[in-house]
Amino acid sequence: MDGLTISWIGALVGLALAIILILRKLNPVYALFLGAIVGALIGGANLEETVNVLVGGTQSVMGTVLRVLAAGVLAGVMMESGAAETIAQAIVRKFGGSRAILALALATMIITAVGVFIPVAVLIVAPIALSVGNKMGISKVALLLALSGGGKAGNIISPNPNTIAAARGFDLDLSQVMLGGFVPAVCGLLMTVWVASLLKNKGIKVADDEVPGGEVDMSKYPPLGRAIVAPLVAVVLLMINPIGSISGIEALANFKVDAMYILPLAGIIGMLAMKQGNKILQYTASGLNKMTATVLILIGAGGIAGLISASDLSTQVVALIDASGISGTFLAPISGILMAAATASTSTGVILATGSFGEAILNMGTAPLAAAVMVHTGATVIDSLPQGNYFHVTADAMKMTIRQRMGLIPYEAIVGGTMMIVATLLYGFIL
Repeated sequence: MDGLTISWIGALVGLALAIILILRKLNPVYALFLGAIVGALIGGANLEETVNVLVGGTQSVMGTVLRVLAAGVLAGVMMESGAAETIAQAIVRKFGGSRAILALALATMIITAVGVFIPVAVLIVAPIALSVGNKMGISKVALLLALSGGGKAGNIISPNPNTIAAARGFDLDLSQVMLGGFVPAVCGLLMTVWVASLLKNKGIKVADDEVPGGEVDMSKYPPLGRAIVAPLVAVVLLMINPIGSISGIEALANFKVDAMYILPLAGIIGMLAMKQGNKILQYTASGLNKMTATVLILIGAGGIAGLISASDLSTQVVALIDASGISGTFLAPISGILMAAATASTSTGVILATGSFGEAILNMGTAPLAAAVMVHTGATVIDSLPQGNYFHVTADAMKMTIRQRMGLIPYEAIVGGTMMIVATLLYGFIL
């Protein structure tokens, strides 16, 4: 690809084609690859150069793919052992019915923050939400906003694929990006609770026949003390280096162990703590299976990111920003918003934004950590559109129609927008 510059028109056509094909229900991986191929050819590349563009793009995401596969061990342990369910139930019981919305949002935030995918976190907490909503008379839109907003807040401080992609995109440690998203995440949680509380009497309520039958049998799940071991080990190990750097303790600052080692180790330690070491093959296989779809989409996103990176699209966008007179700092959150909206995926959006605009963002003087957090939070603003799986998974979990689920998107954008604005103010202008 040396010396090859694809026309920005080809890049836009390729991205648009990929989006249209995804909306037409073509497998997202094939849609992304086909969009990249057509875009490269339209942009002026020949057949051989087009292959090189795709290969180069997919190679650029391999570091992220390795870490996502490693994270599958922790995710498999948390989901299959029932640890995630234990944590969610404990939080809701602790806060009680009077603070139901806060409890549901916080439970989903914590479940996502400890390494469970946000759609899975919503699926875990949704039965609890339906039961609480039925008893308290809380509307479905308020309940799902509590789950989705809490999940979004947890997602930007989690060892999930999107955070890994943000870290790798700007050559940072995973722990730095997780820590960097903490203040925006707290603000997102508070906004979620506030907006959901305003909506609790608006819209359709939970019907009696939509409530899961009977009480959940918690005897089959591990006790809370054992359930939190895996995420606790992961957080402690990931935070050793940042704490050492901040405190000036050289021994801790020199502890540089990649998340690729830490996340599986935390999962295995948690498994042993729950006395389920004999299920290591089952849990790791399950974790790998759950990561496979994400990995394939990341590879597809790498292909189209290769197209955009080989084009002059970022140059055109930078020129447009310069002409408009707005600060170049805004390129980071804008790129995250646009790419995540296009693909209806936080992780795919982050991959595309960092791969396509990362160099341009840094060239405008934005620090790597600031760039990563702003891109990452930007990708949470409108990432739950109908062309993505999250939209449909969450609608099914709360027994909502497509129209009812569509009505939630503006409120989710308020939560994601709050986190993006806080991150932009904090890292773009204050720090």
